[in-house]
Amino acid sequence: MSAIAGWVHRDRDLSREDAVLRSMVGAMAARGPDEEGIWRGEHALLGFRRLVAGTSNTGAQPFEVRADGRLLGAVVFDGEVYNADELRADLAGRGHRLTGGAVAELLFHAYLEWGSGFVTRLVGMYAIALWDEREQQAILVRDRVGLKPLFYAETEAGAVFASERKALLVHPWLRAAVDADGLRELMAYAGTPGHAVFKGMRAVKPASFVRIGATGISEHQYWAPETREHEDDMDATVATVRALLEQTMSLPTFAVPDVLLSGGVDSSTLTAFVSRGRPEDAPVRTYTVRFGDDREEFQANEVWHSPDLPYVREMVDACHTDHTEIVLRTADLLDPLARTAVLRAKEIPNPLGNMNTSYYLFLREVGRRTSSVLQGDGADSFFGGMGWVHHPGVVKSKNLPWVALAALDAGAPTAGLGGGMLKPGLLDKLDIPGYSAQRYRETVSQVEHLPGESGTERVMRDLFMIHLKNWLGTLLPHDETIAMSAGLEMRLPFTDHRLTEYVYNIPWSMKIRDKREKGLLRAAVADLLPQSILDRQKSPYPVPQDAGYPAALCAELSRMISRPDTAISEFVDLDAVRETAANPAALWPGDKVSAGQAWAKRSHVEMLLQLDEWITTYGVSVEV
Repeated sequence: MSAIAGWVHRDRDLSREDAVLRSMVGAMAARGPDEEGIWRGEHALLGFRRLVAGTSNTGAQPFEVRADGRLLGAVVFDGEVYNADELRADLAGRGHRLTGGAVAELLFHAYLEWGSGFVTRLVGMYAIALWDEREQQAILVRDRVGLKPLFYAETEAGAVFASERKALLVHPWLRAAVDADGLRELMAYAGTPGHAVFKGMRAVKPASFVRIGATGISEHQYWAPETREHEDDMDATVATVRALLEQTMSLPTFAVPDVLLSGGVDSSTLTAFVSRGRPEDAPVRTYTVRFGDDREEFQANEVWHSPDLPYVREMVDACHTDHTEIVLRTADLLDPLARTAVLRAKEIPNPLGNMNTSYYLFLREVGRRTSSVLQGDGADSFFGGMGWVHHPGVVKSKNLPWVALAALDAGAPTAGLGGGMLKPGLLDKLDIPGYSAQRYRETVSQVEHLPGESGTERVMRDLFMIHLKNWLGTLLPHDETIAMSAGLEMRLPFTDHRLTEYVYNIPWSMKIRDKREKGLLRAAVADLLPQSILDRQKSPYPVPQDAGYPAALCAELSRMISRPDTAISEFVDLDAVRETAANPAALWPGDKVSAGQAWAKRSHVEMLLQLDEWITTYGVSVEV
């Protein structure tokens, strides 16, 4: 578990400017409270922090490389390189003399051997910053799926970069500002590759590297799933998916005896894999979140179909895990300190308020017991588990599916996820549906289709890429930063790029084998799971079933607009805010309000409250 940062300047002597970099690195102390390192060059500075217990193979960083007394450069990285041993053997066979086991050293020697093409040889989750003293250039690299974040901003004659946005905002040449596109990005939850919300800031795109040199800054993509004909029949496809899962779970990085267990197919599969062959005196440790006494309170609806607890307990019994239930109550989710901690971790507001807060509180408790944990994200996106891919209206929308679903559920087609109480003129100017539709078109324009591919198969290939590039492009960095702020590193086996490449080309008709969401995945792991879990319909991450939560949100909304210093008063329709605040029942499922409608309307309240705090906390200038 670590954080990286740096500053590159073509003309300025940076060797005496390390106080700036120390401040940047210090802003990310939660990611690495145990060690700090700074490397000083004339035109580059690199910084690093790490949590010793949570980092298996990073070694001391930054790592400087010299040959015959001549400086070649330095490197820092955050994450894991799963194939480090194979690369080390390969490089040794090519004459490279590695002084130790540090992966940072390995990465620089891989760069010396293959140039920027070394990135194609890496397998893992990583963010890398490398300074080449000979070429006077920096290379920033991000893993294929985007599990590790890395942001940068162009400055006078160079750039600054860091694992988190907040570290960039510490630099005296940058300021916190958001323009119309930044607001659009937030309200559409768009996950546009490269977009960082703050004006002037960029994210290194997943599967890409950025070169910062004498001629400026350039971006280069090094990987994307390749479109090809799927030639395996159903039995062979099931067997190959299983074999790829076995291959992934055999990697040392996934031999983690701690799993977030929800009782669904994905997390139960991970639990079953890591439980196999473990001695009785060292069982897998599993963790579940629940709200109050949800055995009595749970009410099924069209979104949340079943409570997690019965399925979790069946899986715990089947695998003999050492299980911990972490119980949260509505008051925990309304704790202002917890909500501020989440906003500071995520650095930008989003519409998933109570889910984010409960996730942070859940992971904080898990982080007190372990430093790394397995989680099942990615399976729904790649195997057809997202509910919106089974919604005809959403599939036909040619828009980001979560925006289309929110419009259908809330009956507010122009508001996106969070804009429902903005001033009408501002909402018209932002044109959130138009923005999200453009982002959709940009992503699917990169999709190569098979000759004759049409209808459902064509659309589902497009949506696979939307999930990979846009949905996970937002979800994974958010989850990662929340986990890291809680002292926990998340490991996601379903996002292994080799599995992703294979599943990308499997026809939709196979993925929904037996006409079931994730039918193919269910078949591939059928021997690992109890039948009840194999038969369980997907139920999303749980939320508290307590009408007191929306009532408290509405009360907070009323207090917010009554303050004379409310940061967003000039951007909101006060009448709409008052109407919403006076009607908390509209934010809660009931006879006249569906669960989807209630969720969509809550997203507008959650976003507005977070926007107000964000603008105040970060001193954000809104330039629309």
